[in-house]
Amino acid sequence: MKSRNKFFAAIPASTLTFALAVFCAAAEVREGIVGIFTSQGDVGDTAKSGNAEYESGTGEYTVTGGGENIWNTNDSFHFVWEKMSGDLSLTANARFLDTEGNPHRKACLFIRQSLAPGSAYADVAVHASGLTSLQYRDSENGDTHEIRSEVSAPTRVRIEKRGDYFSIWVTAPGGELKLDGGYLKVPLQGDFYVGLGVSAHDHQAITKAVFSNVEVKQLLVSTATPGLENTLETVNIASTDRSVVYHTSDHIEAPNWSRDGAYFIFNSGGKLYKLPVTNGTPERVDTGVATNCNNDHGFSPDGTQLAISSHLESDKQSRVFLLPSGGGAARQMTPLGPSYWHGWSPDGKTLAYCAERNGNFDIYSMPAAGGDETRLTTAPGLDDGPDYSPDGNYIYFNSERTGLMEIWRMKPDGSDQAQVTADANNNWFAHPSPDGKRIVFLTYEKDVKGHPANQDVLLRLMDLATGKISVLAKLFGGQGTMNVPSWSPDSSQVAFVSYQRIYP
Repeated sequence: MKSRNKFFAAIPASTLTFALAVFCAAAEVREGIVGIFTSQGDVGDTAKSGNAEYESGTGEYTVTGGGENIWNTNDSFHFVWEKMSGDLSLTANARFLDTEGNPHRKACLFIRQSLAPGSAYADVAVHASGLTSLQYRDSENGDTHEIRSEVSAPTRVRIEKRGDYFSIWVTAPGGELKLDGGYLKVPLQGDFYVGLGVSAHDHQAITKAVFSNVEVKQLLVSTATPGLENTLETVNIASTDRSVVYHTSDHIEAPNWSRDGAYFIFNSGGKLYKLPVTNGTPERVDTGVATNCNNDHGFSPDGTQLAISSHLESDKQSRVFLLPSGGGAARQMTPLGPSYWHGWSPDGKTLAYCAERNGNFDIYSMPAAGGDETRLTTAPGLDDGPDYSPDGNYIYFNSERTGLMEIWRMKPDGSDQAQVTADANNNWFAHPSPDGKRIVFLTYEKDVKGHPANQDVLLRLMDLATGKISVLAKLFGGQGTMNVPSWSPDSSQVAFVSYQRIYP
């Protein structure tokens, strides 16, 4: 028996705006109640029409959808929706009825600005292959991106909207529904469309998915100070797809990728931790007497040593230390403080760091075997974040000497200092790729002073051959996101930390 159901108790009637007369040229709208949703239709170009049915006895929605994909700059799928506004969450179990078809066919929990195929949106997409991701298009007709969950084939998923930010929640088999780490900004205006979507990922095919235990909840605007969750992610340079590696409520910062590509190092609470790239849990690294580490650390070119920065108890100022990469006794390198390590020459012979001497922060270098430091920059204001190019010909750094913080480079002896970026942003912490073709750097808006945490920031990529700059990722982060070298050894990915607000 198929009929209109009662509203879920969690949904006050005042939160649902019924759109019984929806018109949009982008979708062939069929009005009529389908469970808690009021309309359905095919979005985009679908060779085979879809349909959605609700079974009141089981509370299940069976959605049949065609369409080429939900991706790129336009979508094609079947959609059943309700028009809503404000902050809310949509939660459901999703499974496919058919066992054949494209492994990337998708069952989605959607929040879309419009029914147009190129609409801005965010969704939680469960693929037939088990891949689950928070997908988004943050502007009309823009490209689609995703953050991939670390959980495959979750039993239950949720998308949550608070203000302009969206998050993904998943239930691993046998587990509880938990925040998964994906967090992104998609500004939507006024009313928007909330519902269930299915795409066959094949223009000439259709597929069926069942959504059960579907819940829509309006979320009250919280006046409490939000907490923060922390996620170590990687982003693929070619596709810009992001993947969750590790999610925690503990504050983490500044991931390095080991030289063999097997694990990450990151800072948490003044300690360093080692985390396998796949299927692992963090283990603390023994840093000897250096027990108050900050987020400036990294590997020697041969992978045998770690350079770290740690505050001394005597004067609370940072010094640079060296120790075995697997942990052990730490040897103090810089007698003066504060000193913050950032780069290691590719021949392993020289360390580069930022240090304050006589009231000014500049770039310094010193032999990795020990010895005197050499001042490389003398401009007034902050010079920071030195990192060597893989051929050893340049040191990239950031400087505020021309007003905004911009990326510069110089020869290892400090000569031929030249500005690399010049735009209306503050650009920090440039890191050359191991193949020498690109630099990745962190970008703040022009009004942001310093490199604070909890900001909307960009990871941007510059092609060194052409000078072209592209956006690699948009995220909520800042201090701790990418202070130190974080490229994968094959130059295909970058590791970073993002943050997300959690409301009580």
